[in-house]
Amino acid sequence: MSDLPRKAVTRTAKLAALPLGFAGRATWGLGKRIGGRSAEIVARELQQRTADQLFRVLGELKGGAMKFGQALSVFESALPEEVAGPYRATLTKLQEAAPPMPVRTVHSVLEERLGENWRELFEEFEDKPSAAASIGQVHRAVWHDGREVAVKVQYPGAGEALLSDLTQLGRFARMLGPLIPGMDIKPLIAELRDRVSEELDYALEAQAQRAHAEEFADDPDVVVPDVVHQSDQVLITEWMDGVPLSEVIAHGGQAERDRAGQLLARFLFSGTARTGLLHADPHPGNFRLLVGDAADGPPEKWRLGVMDFGTVDRLPEGLPPTIGTSLRMTLEGDGEAVYAMLCEEGFVKPAIDLQPDAVLDYLLPIIEPARVEEFTFTRSWMRTQAARIADPRSPAYQLGKQLNLPPAYLLIHRVTLSTIGVLCQLGATVRLRDELVAWVPGFEAEETGVDSTEKKETAAGP
Repeated sequence: MSDLPRKAVTRTAKLAALPLGFAGRATWGLGKRIGGRSAEIVARELQQRTADQLFRVLGELKGGAMKFGQALSVFESALPEEVAGPYRATLTKLQEAAPPMPVRTVHSVLEERLGENWRELFEEFEDKPSAAASIGQVHRAVWHDGREVAVKVQYPGAGEALLSDLTQLGRFARMLGPLIPGMDIKPLIAELRDRVSEELDYALEAQAQRAHAEEFADDPDVVVPDVVHQSDQVLITEWMDGVPLSEVIAHGGQAERDRAGQLLARFLFSGTARTGLLHADPHPGNFRLLVGDAADGPPEKWRLGVMDFGTVDRLPEGLPPTIGTSLRMTLEGDGEAVYAMLCEEGFVKPAIDLQPDAVLDYLLPIIEPARVEEFTFTRSWMRTQAARIADPRSPAYQLGKQLNLPPAYLLIHRVTLSTIGVLCQLGATVRLRDELVAWVPGFEAEETGVDSTEKKETAAGP
């Protein structure tokens, strides 16, 4: 028996209590404003209290609640520092851990999925989980051939818990809006629901991980553990040691942050170009830094270890050329061409009429990192962009309300924003333009006599 269904009533009660708490704080805030305190101060206090309750509840639950918390946590950079600071540790905990399921439940799943003699498949198996996530937990073990492996066991009832939690969260998504300025929470929850069935299917995850492991075998920058064995609700992969990316965010030196950020940006764009798959869950818990012999030396030789391929976007032709082309034309200041392309691709609906120059003014600050040779991502830059888009008095807010995000671009957009959020958490200085030139179709105008493979090899330097 799973502990998730048995606790369904408790889970629902905890989630249902969130909007009541939000409503109570709104009343409290109104009273404070009537009492003479400024709207800005009251808004920040409300934001802080909301964050406190939200992440405390999400941290206690598995399933969709934790999945939502992980997705939301990468946008922590957009929160005001006085709100983000006290809860950074809580957010990191959401990315790295969850309450473990009972040992008897783990053994029951392994017996059901691997057979009664499942222990014979392993030389060693650690009952205590080494990591936990939204739909399963990972146990360290030694496979029968001597390889160290990670055994991911899915929580029984995880699918029902995911759907139930996300349905409940979706009912009051609007109340969470002020928590992350400039971000619409409801589409995020809807998209997470759409991805549930794929993430629960370990056969699909194994297929995606094998494709990445094969493509990045012997790569100097990226390491993907290969799949050892897969069955329903159990996925066994090669074990990967390394420094969690969350530790680099919390304690890393600047050179370490820069290296981690460069590798993260490189994987974001090169992974899709090389495999036709977009790794769509870029929260820090899914990345490790493999330091090798350079643990106490310069991090230039560090590699990025990538895990958890349960959520991917299948893009056989790589990223749509529209993305690179529109970025290039925006940087060139060709407003008319950018606007025409956005209209053609459905970013601007036929009934909407916008000024091309206004569209340029909206886009340029967001794509500033692609304009320069290297860019330092900071929480303050992220907060500035979020506030600019979220302020109803801002022209950017008015224009943004009239733009549309076509379904085909929804996951690409979220993954890109999430990665930028992590780069801002790192405070990394990154040569983003190099990666765009190397891997994103259309970003660089076609040049005759220049071999594209040669350009990509140049960009893939340290």
